[in-house]
Amino acid sequence: MSELRKANHDGLFFVTLTVASWVDVFSRKAYTDILVRNLKYCQINKGLEIYAYVVMTNHIHIIARQHQGQLNKVLGNFKSFTAKEILKAIEGNSNESRKDWMLHVFRFNAKYKVSYDEYNFWQNTNHPVELFTKEVIEQKTNYIHNNPVRAGYVDEPSYWINSSASNLSPIKTLSF
Repeated sequence: MSELRKANHDGLFFVTLTVASWVDVFSRKAYTDILVRNLKYCQINKGLEIYAYVVMTNHIHIIARQHQGQLNKVLGNFKSFTAKEILKAIEGNSNESRKDWMLHVFRFNAKYKVSYDEYNFWQNTNHPVELFTKEVIEQKTNYIHNNPVRAGYVDEPSYWINSSASNLSPIKTLSF
C-alpha cells in the first residue's frame, strides 16, 4: 500500500476492514461480539477515537483517528488479535454449521501469502481515506449509516444495532 494511502498521521479517516473472500462471519452474534469487544478495548487502551461505524456481515466501516498518528498500527494490531480470537471461536464452535467451509476459505487465502501461517482472516488493505471537509465527513457518515439499508437488512439506519446510527449501539462514538 502506498504511503499516500496509509493512515499514519493524526487525521480523521474513513476505513474499511473486510473479511477475506467476503465471508459472512459477522452474521453470527458470537463473532460480532468479539469484534465489538476488541474495538472497545482499542478505544480504552490504544487511543482509538471512533466517530461513526457499522458492522456488516463481512466488513466494517469506521470513521476514526488516533492522535499519535498510529491509526494504521492500532488497526493492524486490532485485525491480528481479532482474527486470532474469531478463528479460535470458529474452531471451537461445535454448533457452527459453516465451520469447515469457513476454515477452508481462510486457509486457502493464506496459502499463497508468505506472511500468514495457517489462516488469513482479513483482507490486507484498510482503504483509508482521509476526511478533510465537513461535507466529506457527512457523506461518509451517511454512507456508513445507510449501508444496512442499502443491503436490505433494515428499513431505517437506526434499526441496525451494530452501528453508530442506533441508540442501542454497543460502541460509544465521539461527536465531530
